[in-house]
Formats: sequence, C-alpha cells, structure tokens
Amino acid sequence: MTYAYPDSVLMIFCKAPEPGRVKTRLMPELTAEQAAELHQELSIRTLELAARSSLCPIQLWCAPSTGHPFFTEAAAAYPLRLKQQRGRDLGERMHRAFRSELARYANALLIGCDCPSLTAADLAEALEAINRDCDAVLSPAEDGGYVLIGLIRPCPELFDAMPWGTAQVLEQTRTRIRRNHLRCRELKEQWDVDTAEDLLRFRKQTA
Repeated sequence: MTYAYPDSVLMIFCKAPEPGRVKTRLMPELTAEQAAELHQELSIRTLELAARSSLCPIQLWCAPSTGHPFFTEAAAAYPLRLKQQRGRDLGERMHRAFRSELARYANALLIGCDCPSLTAADLAEALEAINRDCDAVLSPAEDGGYVLIGLIRPCPELFDAMPWGTAQVLEQTRTRIRRNHLRCRELKEQWDVDTAEDLLRFRKQTA
C-alpha cells in the first residue's frame, strides 16, 4: 500500500469489547453488554476511518491480549498490525508504545477508539504538523483530556504519574510539554463518548 506519510505510524489503543470492562461510566444507563457493543461500534468506526485515509501505517494496540477474537477479526479486515499493550497503567503503556515505534518510524501518533468527532482531515493535519516543524501534536478534548498525541521522540514525563481520567490531564500535559521545550502544535478541540450526554450526541450524529 502507498501511504502519504510512510515514515509515520498511527497507533490505535483499544480494549477488547468485554462486558463489564469497557465504557463502565455509561452504566447503569446501559447494561454491561450494551456498553461493550457501543465500544465495539466506536472501535470499528475508528478502524474504518484510519483504513480509509491511507495516510500512514496503522497499528492496533490491544488489551488485554492480541488473541481476542475482535482483534484477530480486525487484523483480517483492515490493513493493520496487532501490538500488545504492556505496562502497569495507561501512561506506561503509552510511553512504551511510543518508545517502541519511534525506534522504527520518524514520528508516531496515538489515538483511542472512542472519539467520533475525529476525521480523516484531523489525522492528516496532525501528520502534516508532526512531519514538518513540530516535536509534538495534541488534540484537546472537551472534558479536559486529549484524544490524540503525536511525538517525534520518546518523552516519558508526558505519561508518568498523570491523573488519567480527570480534567487535569490536558493542562498537566501542556505544562510538561513546555518544561521539555517541545515545539507543540495544538489541533482543534474534540469530544469522546464517556457519559450519557456524549452517547446522545453520538446517536444524533449518526442518525
């Protein structure tokens, strides 16, 4: 396959759609099975978006195991490689992914799989920035986190002892980017699906 950015890689972090382990903040509005189905729907949407864009190589970083049927089916359906998430918490898993792939690629983007506002144009803008004159790219989220981060070299401080899942993540990340003297391009604000209000917004978007 010919890519627009063959020296870049898009890493998609994804949990297996197991009831009771994904989208738990949407319960009891949804049953555990419904929450897992929603997670799978959002994940497939993300994979289709990445595959259609043909911007750069794609990797699906899996938890808890690459052997889950959802992941093996995804690898058969989309042009991607499966990778295993490893680490004690989200920050360590993210840092290890960047450290691994930045040894192979000039730069790397990392996204989750629950941001329905993200478009192919957003991914292209991020890749253009990180390939041109930036050390980092960041897409803020409305809830105080972020939905995309890109780097040209590993920076463990961006992920260590971060209060994941809180509204402080974005500002702490910005502070650490400045402290490490990284030239950062911030993209437009996005939203992901974490609450009942987010779910209603998603359903309206897809209606």
